[in-house]
Amino acid sequence: MYTQSYEECIQACIECMEACNVCYDACLGEEDVQMMADCIRSDRECADICAFAAKSMQSNSPFARQICTLCADICEACGNECKKHDHSHCQRCAEACFKCAEECRKMAA
Repeated sequence: MYTQSYEECIQACIECMEACNVCYDACLGEEDVQMMADCIRSDRECADICAFAAKSMQSNSPFARQICTLCADICEACGNECKKHDHSHCQRCAEACFKCAEECRKMAA
C-alpha cells in the first residue's frame, strides 16, 4: 500500500501523463509534423515514465525513489522541448512536466 507522502507526486505524474498524451496527439495534427518529431518523441517517453512512476508509488516499490528521480529528469527534458513551441498544448505540457519534475524530486529526496 502506498503512503500518503506519495499522493501529490502520484497526482502530478498522472496530470503530466495526460498532458503529454494530449500534446502528443495534437502535435500529430500540426501542419509540419516533422518539425514536431522531437516533441512527439519526448511526449511519448515522458507519458510512459510518468505512468510507471505512479504505479511504482502506488505499489510501494522499493525502487520508487530511483524511478521518480529518472521521471524528474525525463519530465524536465520534455518540458524543455515543449516550451520551444508556441502551441498552447505544448505550453500546457511544459508546465505539467515541470510541476511533475518538482514533485518527483521532492519525493525522491
